[in-house]
Amino acid sequence: MINRLHQILGDKGLITDPQEMHPYLIDWRDRRKGNAVCVALPATTEEVSLTMKVAAEEGQPVFPLGGNTGLCYGGVPESQTEEKPGIVISLQRMKQIREIDAAANIVTVDAGVILADLHEKCKPHKRQFPLYLGSEGSAQIGGLISTNAGGTGVVKYGPMRDLVAGIEVVLADGRILSDLEGLKKNNTGYDLKHLFIGAEGTLGIITGAALKMHPEDTNDAHAWVSVDSPETAVRLFTEFQDKCGPYVEAFELVSGTEIDAVVRHIDRIHVPFDTVPDWSLMIELTSSDTNVDLNGVFEEILGENLENGSVLDAFIASNSQQAEQIWHVRHSVTEANKIEGMGLVHDVAVRVSKVPAFIAKAKEVTAEKFPMATPILVNHLGDGNVHYILMFPHDYWKSVEDPYALTDEVQTCVHDIAAEFNGTFSAEHGVGRKLTGELKRLSDPLRYEMMKNIKKTLDPENRMNPGVLFD
Repeated sequence: MINRLHQILGDKGLITDPQEMHPYLIDWRDRRKGNAVCVALPATTEEVSLTMKVAAEEGQPVFPLGGNTGLCYGGVPESQTEEKPGIVISLQRMKQIREIDAAANIVTVDAGVILADLHEKCKPHKRQFPLYLGSEGSAQIGGLISTNAGGTGVVKYGPMRDLVAGIEVVLADGRILSDLEGLKKNNTGYDLKHLFIGAEGTLGIITGAALKMHPEDTNDAHAWVSVDSPETAVRLFTEFQDKCGPYVEAFELVSGTEIDAVVRHIDRIHVPFDTVPDWSLMIELTSSDTNVDLNGVFEEILGENLENGSVLDAFIASNSQQAEQIWHVRHSVTEANKIEGMGLVHDVAVRVSKVPAFIAKAKEVTAEKFPMATPILVNHLGDGNVHYILMFPHDYWKSVEDPYALTDEVQTCVHDIAAEFNGTFSAEHGVGRKLTGELKRLSDPLRYEMMKNIKKTLDPENRMNPGVLFD
């Protein structure tokens, strides 16, 4: 099999040395490691197809890998049998921007394109691909589609599912499904691309995509606001929606405990207040119309709320450097948390109106059950996605006899609270291998049955990323 793959992929397209394979077998936080026969690095969709056909003939599982920035171990190769360790397929060599169509606002790309590189390629055309997140320097388009990634701009542009106009997928048997027309209207039956968006590589490997561009936001304004509570934050978000809804691109609520961790561990951090607020809002307003006075919008809304006491303090960026300083703090939280301790991250979502009640209940229950942990919170308030993190000190975690049992106990506790508010246990991180039990436990039984039936139809031998989504 290795010889056959070498003939298809060449010297640059195949890794069999264990040391060279190591980065492809372990999650980026070094918490979980898998195994595989080899790592395939195809350079074209055709090479992916031929590789998949070989894997099918050999009965080998296939583990698609993007930028390996996930948090649910979906990119860690773990076969169901020792006899068939499987093949990792990384699309890192597939980096072509195939077409930029400014009139149609469509950019067609290989799945291995890095998100930050796509941002740069759109700029000369006065367009943007409006997905922004902390890992954009390494996250790949295929992985972002496979996990239906979110980011800070979901409130304005939606998650990845809303930004995909078409995809190209290699199925488990090696056949290529191409749907890259990128049409706004196409009423010809089932919209199959949505089966693969968020499927986490369990139905096929996404090799290309037609993505929706938007006009470049040449006008922007940024503010860091100190508020007294999540309730005030929701009321302020409602006011921004009422007065300037189309301009709200990011509306992030961050706890003081999280910002403290960033200050402790990350360089070039600037907090514009004398002390770190208990609750911070980081807000971005954008428009393609340069005549709109976005700073004036901030001054009007925040000024009124400073006077009535709802806003405790506010900082409006006066230049791009100050704006970068605000978002450098926000985008550094994952790196800081990795250093801070053993953070058990939860990716729940409830309606925006229920966010304060969820936070209050979660803090009350977890303080009673897990007093040794510090609650750290990052909330995409504009879409209701709450990253509720319980941070355990490294020394304490090392002393825990059964860390897996404690992780499950904490996880069940937080997810049950989200369910009480009709929320979800996975908003943007996916299910991966980490949350397969929660998917079965908390999903509607009929929905779960239908998902498994789709999996059996497209991957009857269960070779595509086995162990992800379903046990």
